Amino acid sequence: MTAPVKTSALMARGAAFLGTEHAILCGAMSWVSERNLVAAISNAGGFGVIACGAMTPELLDAEIAGTKALTARPFGVNLITMHPQLFDLIAVCARHGVGHVVLAGGIPPKGSVEAIKDFGAKVLVFAPTLALAKKLLRSGADALVIEGSEAGGHIGPVSTSVLAQEFLPALAEDHVVFVAGGIGRGEMIASYLEMGASGVQLGTRFACASESIAHPAFKQAFFRANARDAIASVQVDPRLPVIPVRALKNKGTEEFTAKQVEVARLLDQGTVDMAAAQLEIEHFWAGALRRAVIDGDVERGSIMAGQSVGMVTKEEPVTAIIAQLLAESEAALNARG
Repeated sequence: MTAPVKTSALMARGAAFLGTEHAILCGAMSWVSERNLVAAISNAGGFGVIACGAMTPELLDAEIAGTKALTARPFGVNLITMHPQLFDLIAVCARHGVGHVVLAGGIPPKGSVEAIKDFGAKVLVFAPTLALAKKLLRSGADALVIEGSEAGGHIGPVSTSVLAQEFLPALAEDHVVFVAGGIGRGEMIASYLEMGASGVQLGTRFACASESIAHPAFKQAFFRANARDAIASVQVDPRLPVIPVRALKNKGTEEFTAKQVEVARLLDQGTVDMAAAQLEIEHFWAGALRRAVIDGDVERGSIMAGQSVGMVTKEEPVTAIIAQLLAESEAALNARG
């Protein structure tokens, strides 16, 4: 493949920030973004990110060590802000000298950004509104990921294209901003780079890579699906603020609705408080996702996927996926003169 000269020039800032050849991050997908896929993406010149999810500090410690054994290149760790042991997980990242930590799932709790920066790592955050993005960047975050509702897993309410139009003109000149959600082809990458993005993040496109440990049945579900099959979960009770999750429709989708009704009843009875209720929902997702990814239960497990799932049609190595994305981006930029 010829060198993607124009794409690389537009990605230069993001690549320098990540310490990689290409400013292409892999979205953190619980059970999928583990040592094998993360190392493969970093070895291919992208930026792999370990999905810590509900891991204990001991499990994260082993996962980082396992990833280091497979790649000498930079990779990051994604931590969920509501994790009860967040600061212990940050300490594990510090011990390993992790260079980049992504804080996801909510506003970073007091002291978390500082704790990460104290050991010299860069902090990446998500923000659903421009005002919050500015506040987080002022408070010490080093880079921003804007992720639209087309993405898989936990999602916000606004589409990627709208967020990009709102955030990039306001922030891209002074800050490193990555765009995520619904990106399946290089032409889209080219467009966001031209708008000022420093790079992009893709999850769904990498979920079925040859190096992904996801069960063959999980991958087959992706190959069969089209965009309209990746639906967002519904919120049953307005008192229970459940972040919607995008996944392929199956029996598991219905079971989540039933789970919300059950948790709302426990709230009514005073058996659990709001924090415990939200944690119960998170544990449901962790279990349902594991059933699909690891056990191959695609009927009742959670097959989290973005709307770009229709563009995932076969299993192929990470190197081939990245090469194709770069070639498509470069062709699009060249066609525009």
